[in-house]
Amino acid sequence: MSGTLDFAVLGLDHRHAYGMSEGMIAAGARMCGYWTDGEPVPLPGFRRRFPDAPRITELDRILEDDSIRLVLIACAPEHRAEVAIKAMRCGKDVMVDKPGCLTLAELEAVETAVKETGRIWSINFSERFEVRATTVATELVQAGVIGEVVQTMSLAPHRLNIATRLDWFFEPARYGGILGDIGTHQIDQFLHFAGREGADVVHAAVGNFANPGKPQFEDFGEMALVNARAQGYVRLDWYTPDALPNWGDGRLFILGTEGNIELRKYVDVAGREGTDHLFVVNRTRCEHIDCSSADLPYFSQLAADIRDRTETACSQNHTFQVCRLALKAQTMAVRRGNLA
Repeated sequence: MSGTLDFAVLGLDHRHAYGMSEGMIAAGARMCGYWTDGEPVPLPGFRRRFPDAPRITELDRILEDDSIRLVLIACAPEHRAEVAIKAMRCGKDVMVDKPGCLTLAELEAVETAVKETGRIWSINFSERFEVRATTVATELVQAGVIGEVVQTMSLAPHRLNIATRLDWFFEPARYGGILGDIGTHQIDQFLHFAGREGADVVHAAVGNFANPGKPQFEDFGEMALVNARAQGYVRLDWYTPDALPNWGDGRLFILGTEGNIELRKYVDVAGREGTDHLFVVNRTRCEHIDCSSADLPYFSQLAADIRDRTETACSQNHTFQVCRLALKAQTMAVRRGNLA
């Protein structure tokens, strides 16, 4: 199938809809409109960024429009699997914000829909797909610059912005919990850099240490992943200090047998300006790489996959495996602190 790839956005309950849309437009796709329920907080920002996109009041109008081949889903997490399945059964390929599903039953229903429809169900793991430094890190690892990967360590602090959060954000059953939600990014990165043979979760914990007034909310989480060749540690939290100029100092460490890589994805504290900082050290190199001009291949690869029915952006099995491991981690997690 050739021609311009037309897409629509379903749900604007998370600001990730901005980056998802911008990425597809940069890849040459055309936004034909959006649907959202009510007046969610991210809606004004979406309108400012995409003033020419029409709001479509009925979801079925989008789903029944055969010219729209891709939908981007950023509705509340508790509805994402349901909307994605409906879209796939109407012949649409899907890019969904994480978490793509909240329960094992939802994941199995999504897997069935993918198998029966032949549609693509892709999760936008934005901490990899929208970070240029991870593009460069991928190239370095694949080139053998640090040898065989032995461990990844992901640190993912987030800013709470509690006044802007909707009720569902504080209820794990409605958003997936800290490991099931933002933990999917870190599982994705472990599998990508070190886990092509699969992985298992051997430790998981969640806690509430700073928000006793929200006794169901998990503001801290950690997990450990292993496979036959490597191990990974993940720390997640909602404790970004007010003085930091952005939402979080996300960092990824990749340890190899012949060197190591560190990514300062969003800020270099009291150091270099801008984002996408990478540091690589091996037997012959000890340097900083500015990755701000690197490509973000996920979006153009997904567009090609939709056209050619291939799996170059991210394999379907990888996406399912990330979800399955995140659900396992969330289910087995030890509960600490103020959690109800």
